[in-house]
Order: sequence, then C-alpha cells, then structure tokens
Amino acid sequence: MSVASQMDLPEEILHPYSKFSDWKFKLFKVRSFEKTPSDDSQQLNKDQAEGITSSNKETILYEHEAVPRGEEVDLGDNRHALEKDAKDMKTQDKEAHQKNLRRLCRICGVSLKTDCYKRTHPVHGPVDDETLLLLRKKEKKATSWPDLIAKVFKIDVRGDVDTVHPTRFCHNCWSIIHRKFSNTPPEVYFPRNSTMEWQPHSPDCNVCHTTSHGGKRKGQLPSVQHGKRLKTTAECALTNRGGKNPAQIKNKNVMKETVNCKNTHLSTKLLAVDYPLDFIKSISCQICDHILADPVETTCRHLFCRTCILKCIKVMGSYCPSCWYPCFPTDLVTPVKSFLNVLHSLSIRCPVKECDEEISHGKYGQHLSSHKEMKDRGLYSYINKGGRPRQHLLSLTRRAQKHRLRELKRQVKAFAEKEEGGDMRAVCMTLFLLALRARNEHKQADELEAMMQGRGSGLHPAVCLAIRVNTFLSCSQYHKMYRTVKAVSGRQIFQPLHALRAAEKALLPGYHPFEWKPPLKNVSTNTEVGILDGLSGLPHSVDDYPVDTIAKRFRYDAALVCALKDMEEEILEGMKAINLDDYLSGPFTVVVKESCDGMGDVSEKHGSGPAVPEKAVRFSFTVMNIAIAQGNESKRIFEEVKPNSELCCKPLCLMLADESDHETLTAILSPLIAEREAMKNSQLLLEMGGILRTFKFVFRGTGYDEKLVREVEGLEASGSTYICTLCDATRLEASQNLVFHSITRSHAENLERYEMWRSNPYHESVDELRNRVKGVSAKPFMETVPSIDALHCDIGNAAEFYRIFQMEIGEVYKNPDVSKEERKRWQLTLDKHLRKKMNLKPMMRMSGNFARKLMCKETVEAVCELIKCEERHEALKELMDLYLKMKPVWRSSSPAKECPELLCQYSYNSQRFAELLATKFKYRYEGKITNYFHKTLAHVPEIIERDGSIGAWASEGNESGNKLFRRFRKMNARQSKCYEMEDVLKHHWLYTSKYLQKFMNAHKTLKSQGFTIDPNESLGGTLSLEEVLESNNSEEA
Repeated sequence: MSVASQMDLPEEILHPYSKFSDWKFKLFKVRSFEKTPSDDSQQLNKDQAEGITSSNKETILYEHEAVPRGEEVDLGDNRHALEKDAKDMKTQDKEAHQKNLRRLCRICGVSLKTDCYKRTHPVHGPVDDETLLLLRKKEKKATSWPDLIAKVFKIDVRGDVDTVHPTRFCHNCWSIIHRKFSNTPPEVYFPRNSTMEWQPHSPDCNVCHTTSHGGKRKGQLPSVQHGKRLKTTAECALTNRGGKNPAQIKNKNVMKETVNCKNTHLSTKLLAVDYPLDFIKSISCQICDHILADPVETTCRHLFCRTCILKCIKVMGSYCPSCWYPCFPTDLVTPVKSFLNVLHSLSIRCPVKECDEEISHGKYGQHLSSHKEMKDRGLYSYINKGGRPRQHLLSLTRRAQKHRLRELKRQVKAFAEKEEGGDMRAVCMTLFLLALRARNEHKQADELEAMMQGRGSGLHPAVCLAIRVNTFLSCSQYHKMYRTVKAVSGRQIFQPLHALRAAEKALLPGYHPFEWKPPLKNVSTNTEVGILDGLSGLPHSVDDYPVDTIAKRFRYDAALVCALKDMEEEILEGMKAINLDDYLSGPFTVVVKESCDGMGDVSEKHGSGPAVPEKAVRFSFTVMNIAIAQGNESKRIFEEVKPNSELCCKPLCLMLADESDHETLTAILSPLIAEREAMKNSQLLLEMGGILRTFKFVFRGTGYDEKLVREVEGLEASGSTYICTLCDATRLEASQNLVFHSITRSHAENLERYEMWRSNPYHESVDELRNRVKGVSAKPFMETVPSIDALHCDIGNAAEFYRIFQMEIGEVYKNPDVSKEERKRWQLTLDKHLRKKMNLKPMMRMSGNFARKLMCKETVEAVCELIKCEERHEALKELMDLYLKMKPVWRSSSPAKECPELLCQYSYNSQRFAELLATKFKYRYEGKITNYFHKTLAHVPEIIERDGSIGAWASEGNESGNKLFRRFRKMNARQSKCYEMEDVLKHHWLYTSKYLQKFMNAHKTLKSQGFTIDPNESLGGTLSLEEVLESNNSEEA
C-alpha cells in the first residue's frame, strides 16, 4: 500500500494494537469518506490484492499476535478480499450449522449419535409401516409425521425451515409416539421437561458451540490477527477421510465365512448393465454382497438373502447384521412386490462357459436348466438338475406320477422288505412325518402321527366346546377330564383348551365383518369389537351420579350380526322351504324382542359374616322372526319355535346393579338404546351364503315385567292410583268398569307428560299436576311396547286367587272386619291343607312353578273341603273354570292356532269373570282391583289383535336364564369380578348358540343310542361329524 493511500485512512485503523472487531465496523463507517480511486489505481490495487492474497495463503496466523508474519496488510486496497473472506466464512458457518442440525433430534434436541437404537425418522412425510398398522388398529386418521408430532408433543413442524430446525427425530421420540397410541407402553423416557425451541444461527448459537458429546467448546473470535485460520470444508474432508473400521471389516469377513454362499448365489459382477453403485447396493445382500436370492426384509428395513440372515442369526444372535437392531426369524417378511419385479427384471450374463446370452434374473433358473454342462451348472444352482424344465409333481396325472417315481418306489419297496417286513405304507408315512417335522409343521405332524397310531383326531373342537358349556365345566375340570380320557383310552378324544378357545372366537360377536348403509350415527365402524365395559363412554364429573357397579356388554350391532350368522343355515333352509331363490339379497326384515329383568340377589353365600346382597340385571334379545319382501307380500322364512326358551334368549348386557336404581340403569343402558335407535334408520350389509344381503331390524321391547316397565317409562310404582301401564285408568275407575278399556299410553306421550311434570306450565298444585300427567314422575329413557308380561300376569293372578282362598275359608263375605291374627290363621290352615292334598309346600313368595300347580281344578276341590257353604263352592269353581279358559289365550305363543275356540270365547268369559268379581266377591273388589286382573280382563283382546300373541313376547326366556347366571358364575369363579362377568357373558352367549346346540343334540343322540368309543378300534370304524349330524336330522324329520 502506498503512503498516499495510507494517509487517506483514519488513524484508528492504522493503530497496530487495535482489534479487528473494533476497527472492522469503523472501516465500513468511514468508507463513504474515501475518494473513489482512478482506473489506474484500481488496476494497481487489484494486482496488489492478488499478490497479498497469495502470500496470505502461505501465512499461518497465531493467536494474540498484533501483526501477522510476512507482509503488512494493506486494508484500504484489500477491502474486496476482506468482504469475500467474510462472506465465505458466513457461508461456512451456515453450512456447519445445518450439518450440526442434522445430527440433532427435532423434538428433544438429543444428539442422534447417542441414540442407542441407531434409528432416526424424518419429521416430514408419511409414517412408517409399523406406525401405520398401529394407527389403523386404533382407528386413527393421521397418516403423516407432522400430524402425529402435533398431537403427541404439541409441536407444529409444518412451518419448519431447514436452516433453523432439524429434519429428523430420534427413535426414543418415535417410541413415545407409539406409547401414546398403544395399550402396553414400552420402557421409554422423554429426556427433557419441555420441547426444544430452535433459533436462527447467531454468533452465540448453542448448536454450533456444542460438541457431539454435549460439552461446550471454547469460544474463538474470528479475528484475522488474533485467531487460527479456519480450515476449509475440503481440507476437513481430506483430514477426516479414512478407511473403514478394522473391527467392522473383520466382522463382515466373519459373516461371509459363516454364510459361505459364493457357490449358490450370483455375484453382482454378472450384471449385464453398469448400474450405479448405490443401486447395486440396494439389490445386493448386505451380508454376502451377492445379488439377493429369496430376499427378506427386517423390521429395520434392511434386505438380506433368506439363507444368509438365518445363518447369521443362528450363529451371531438375534440382531440385524447392519444396524444391530433386535431381529428374529419371525420378523422377516417378503419385500414389496414392486421391488421384486425390479429385482427379477435385472439383466445378468450367464455364468456358464461358452454362453454369452443375457437373461433376466427371474428366468435364470429356467435358462440354467437348458444347459447340459452339469459341472458349471452345479456351481450356481441346486434347483432342477434334470434335463428340460419339469412340471410340479402334484400337477401331473397319476400315470405320469408313477412314471416319475418308479425308481424311488423300487428303493422304498426294497427297504420295506428288508427292514419293515414289506410294510411300504409305514415307510412312506414315516418319511412324510419326518418331512413335516423338519419344516416345523408340528400340528399336521401330530395329526398324522395320531392317524398312524390308530388314535384318530378325536372330536371336533365345536363338539368339545358344546359339551363343556352345556355341562358347566370350568377350565380345570375340563382339563382334568381331557387328561384322564387321554390316559385311559390312549386316544385324544377331547380337544385341548387352546383348540376350544380358537373355536369360540368364531361364535362370539366381533368376528364377522359387516357394514351399515348409511353408517350408524355415533357408532364406530370397527367390526372387530368384543366384550365392552358397560361404563365406557360414561362422562364423569363432580355433579354426576356416582355409578359404582360392574357391567359388561356386547355392542348391539355386532351381537345382532353374530346371531344372524349363527342362524345362517336356518335362514337358507327357510328360503328353500318356500321355494325362494338362494341368491335373493333382500331386504330381510328381522323382528327382535328385547327383554330386561333383575335377577335378584346373586351374591356368593360363602364365608362368615353377614350376607351382603349383590343384585344383578340382564338385558337380552331374541330374534323372533325373519321375513323377506316378495312382490307385494312379505314371506316369513324363519320363526322362533320356542320364543320363551333360555336357549334363544341371547344376553347382551350383564351388570351388578339394582333394577330399582333408576340412575345406574339409565347410565348403563343409554349406549344400548342409542345404538338401537341408530340401527332403526339404517340397513345392515352382511355376507351370508356367499352373497351380500341386506337386513332391516324392528325392535319390540316387550320382555319387561311390570316393575321394570314403570322404571324405564318413568311411571309411579305399582301401588299408585294409576294402576295400569297401558291406559290412564285409576284404581277406582278400573274397579267400576272392569272390561271396557283401551290402550292409550305410549313412550312419546310419557315424554311429553314428563316435560309437563318438570316445567309445570300451568302453575298447578301437586295433586292437579299429578292428575294431568297420569302418574309420570321420572324421565322415560327406554321405549317399550304396551303389552302384558304373561309370566308375571299368571303369577300375580295366582297370588290373588291365593288370597281369595284364604278369605273364603274365613268367610269374610259375612264378617269383613277381621284381625291380622285370624288372617294369619287362615293362611296356615290353607298351607297345611294344600301340602296334604296337593303336595304344595308353602312359599314366602309366589313363583312360577307354585302358580302353575295352584291354578287348577284339583286345588279348588281341595279348598272347598275347608268351606262349608255350597253356594260359595259353586262360585269359586266357576271363577276358576273361567280363569282356566282365559289363561291359554295370553299364555300360548300362537292362540289363533293353538286355542282358536277359547280365543273366540274370551270376551264372554272375561265379562262373566268380571261379573262374578263384582257380585259374589264384592267384599274384595268393591272400589279396587289388582293390576293384573285389570289387564287380563280389559286389554288382552286388543293386544292379541295387534301382535297376534302375548305369550311369545313375554319375558319368560329371560327369567329362565337367571339360573344360568348363577351356574356360569360358579363355573367361572375368579378373584376379579370384572373378569368373572366377562366369562359369564361369554359362556352364556355360547350356551345360546344354535351352532353348538346342533353338536350337543348330535352328542346326546349318540349317547342315547349307547355309542361308545373302543380304544382298540381303528380310525375307520368311527363316525364322522357329518354322518352324525345327518342321522340326527333324519331322526328329527
């Protein structure tokens, strides 16, 4: 730099001890005061700057030196070079910053080098296969990493910039995402209390000032005079470039020696095209470096030859040879089909001498078989060593098979004659057995071995399951029977428990796929739904009613689908019976009867201390009939023959609760009611008989007793002034008019009356408001069909006759004012006489069996022996006779077919019955009447005209299932009541399966015929399952 140019610069810049950071900014500040040099001086400065730059490249800057060694720096003429250096340093800083960012996790900020899993995942893009499978199982719609990261970590990565944010995250954060959506969380941790906040690059950047080990390195000022020269990227690359780790090379050689596949796998040198190196690595095995042969993919997405990876896992442990991620033989899967197509389409040169043909990799085996040189061909393939390409043995004709195997047959025959006495069958079966064992197909091998030993495969698993369920055997009892029979007979007649569990899956709800059109409102579209918690989905808050109960249930739609699939044979046979085509797709109309009843105290009475009552409630349904629209008429293809049997009443929900607890009942049954209401407006698409068919459902809530109807419809108790659940009559009105009443109540009207009761719009008094709403005092939450429960009607009327007998014995018609002691004495007298004459033991509470025995003519004859007046005898006998004529009308399943004459006479008999109550028994029914007498006399004809029957729609099937609950609970006794209820619900459902009932009927038929199994009998002497079922059906026909 010239003296003139030095004089133009400020004094501060010329100071030899000033720092670069001090005078750098002054340089740019005073630049505007400099005069623009001439063209000659510009050219001179340019030449001088080039000379200074070249000399500076050979100069080494040391720390804490005021002036560098060599020439003195002429700052005025070299401002362009300084600007260029500053710009290059800034670019290098940005590149180094981005390089450091790529080594960090976007979520937690941990260095990816310290990740023990050695696996990273991209922040942007679709999720991996394992995560996608997990999301599909959990019915989640998110399919990209940004959505999952935002949901789990509350981080929005959509606006990330590569210069500020890392682009990958660690495997530990990936595990946290899996734990969020899985039931069994893995052992992972989040290394920070909060997520990382990323800032743009700055001189004080924490990313760049942190080493790979997590410690901070010393800060260095980027001064030209007081710092070391930063090495360029190229220099760093040359310095850090080195060979592979000797341990890795040794490990690779060990693996190659282990697999030793150079004679069986094709080398990549045989490729006909000079493919890129990265592409060759992608199609070659990472163990042997040969072209992939029978490729398999690990969970960490690495590709190997199947034989190579299996040998390495066996020798070196269950780890991936590339990344040492845990890998097991069961985790190996075949790559995607598109990759296999690319692999098979590769062009390779034939390795056989004097053959220069280029063939595709997929046709290499066929091409190799066309060569005659056995020596060269054996070096590369062991497959198909014959001459021309041959077909598979099983695809040949029987004659061709004999021709192909004639030599092997001679050898086997010679061996059998020499070693096994000529038994060729035993030798061939043993060879087949050894082949199955070698391929780990032990299940088929066990069946074959059982056949060889004459033991057979035993009973069908469904038969064993039917026997266990119908005989109420626990797991331990059935296993003990299984082992005992196997030890005594030497044959595996019964199947083990795991075979029964596999068989019951197809019989429980949640197994069959189905679809709703339109989809059900507020109901999941997932069809694989098993047993649910009855309290799932119940909102909990401080003000909610505390529900302390255990409830288990099936989803309503899944249970209906399982019931229809269980009746598939009956539906198809019903279509054939009325000459309908099998391919009709519907729509089928399914009528379902709903039942709900309390089971009373079901607590286990064992142990000391006071008995704590534990009441239970069961909600069930019965498929009553199925019809199909054919033209303008509806043809019925199925009708339940025994609608009141416990075998057709399928349980839907079991709960340990009191039926009088309105809040608990509402909370548990509300989801069922919501599912039912959604199914009313939709159609079910279900495959049946190989054809997709359409089903519509009609629900009729008739299987409720008087107490539960009042509970779910919000009515007052049975002792209320409004005695009837079908009409608005009071007790006084019903006693004055015993016969002429009509059904007026409905669920919609009860809801309107409840709103009126709640809001009181007319500002009436309590009595006036009660008369207006006709006994509605709570919110109705379940729709019921106005009907009569035939079973409880019979029990209630029998209880009333029981009181009439007592009053007739005490002659209340003469003296109505009697004390309680005298009434008690009449009851004791009647009980003693009935036990003597009718063998009727006294009961604290009227039951169905006691009511059936009590309501007969013989009972009236026995009671008349205690009554002195003959006139009362005739009145009592006539009353009983009229009742016995009316009873079959409401008890029968089809009164028009079973008792048509009594149906026609019902109106006359009911009027005569009412007349007797109003005259001869006026002392009892003056101004009052019982609930069931009122329904029997006033509403039976109207209900039969509407429904066709009363008895078929009763709750008797649900009542019959009460004893089953106790037996199944004893059968599945467990410490946890929650799991106990699941087992009870499951086995109760299996008990009602028509599929298992067929097997049980066949088993009972064989047992009744005296069929026994001889342990020494061969397999050919046993009956097949199909023959047993056919014989059973022929006997029933």
